[in-house]
Amino acid sequence: MRTAVTVIVPTFNERDNVAELVARTADALAAYDAEILFVDDSTDDTAAEVERVAADASLPVRVIHRADNTGGLGGAVVVGLEAAASDLCIVMDGDLQHPPELLPVLVRRHDEGDADVVAASRYVGGGDTSGLGTAMRFGVSRAATWLTRAMFPIRLARSTDPMTGFFLVDRRRLDLPTLKPQGFKILLEILARTDLRIAEVPMEFAERRHGTSKASLRQGATFVAHLARLRFGKMSLFALIGVIGALANLGIMWALTALGMPYIWAAIIGAEVTIIGNFILQERFVFADMRTDARGLGGRFAASFTFNNVEAALRIPVMALMVESWHISSVLATGLSLIVAFFARFLFHSLVVYAPQRRKKTDAETGEPKPDTAALRVMRAIDVDAEAMKPGEL
Repeated sequence: MRTAVTVIVPTFNERDNVAELVARTADALAAYDAEILFVDDSTDDTAAEVERVAADASLPVRVIHRADNTGGLGGAVVVGLEAAASDLCIVMDGDLQHPPELLPVLVRRHDEGDADVVAASRYVGGGDTSGLGTAMRFGVSRAATWLTRAMFPIRLARSTDPMTGFFLVDRRRLDLPTLKPQGFKILLEILARTDLRIAEVPMEFAERRHGTSKASLRQGATFVAHLARLRFGKMSLFALIGVIGALANLGIMWALTALGMPYIWAAIIGAEVTIIGNFILQERFVFADMRTDARGLGGRFAASFTFNNVEAALRIPVMALMVESWHISSVLATGLSLIVAFFARFLFHSLVVYAPQRRKKTDAETGEPKPDTAALRVMRAIDVDAEAMKPGEL
């Protein structure tokens, strides 16, 4: 019996890509019982073009045209998942930047049986990002990926490209009503809200053939807002501790300068005191759920202390330059520099200081798989509540 697959293609004004996408997809999945389901939010005649192409296609092709565009591209994917004829679903864009020839690779990787989601990654070994075009787009993409992984360091520990729009998922492993996507990043939504096993295959991200990129400042703002809703816990606590540390830093600096100490030395002392204080608070209130799998306390402190001192060594000269060049108060300059430093600190602590260490997959003496310990079960239970808010709380 041939494997059944539904390819879900959310589209917005992609008329010129439909015929080629259907032809290449049909060729790639000729060995499977496949269908293509377009979920169309277009303002042109993309839906009519899909129906025209479907008449002569060698596999079933359907289209659902939405009038309300609820949830953007992510909402379209959820509609497709609900309407798919197969439980095995592959989501891909309609702009041909996702190569249809990779479709059977995703299916074969899933057939290995150790993954619920198989993502096509631009950043895993063998992947390619040339289709992003400009250095600016590449930089924005990488920065967004790093920020996302920093906000979900446990759930996304095995994902190099949680922003990809090309992935396979077993629909039976999803609770579709709990998905509340906004904008483009539906895979992030799925990984953040569900405890799924993920595998990746490399993807060469192609150049756009027709149409224009849907990325915009508005989509960027939607992404940031969605990310904040998903990850409201850890980063907000980190920010709160950062604010406390910043106020303490400013208070120490004000007191010492009031006593006649030069502001540079006052800034150094304030930074060292708050670096240690912030680490203690972060250990207790922010990253407590990650300490079990991270390096030891001494290693965590050394990494945190070193990074923060390097950051301070770079930040304080910048602060001094602001004072001397802009003729603003040293306290105000310090406050501005601390805001910028916050984001760098959060990224480093999430991705490096508290990064999960590699575990051995089997017992060294017996060669048998290690048992699912109570500690790991507790970690996963904490992860469910700590990594993403429940839908009813959004």
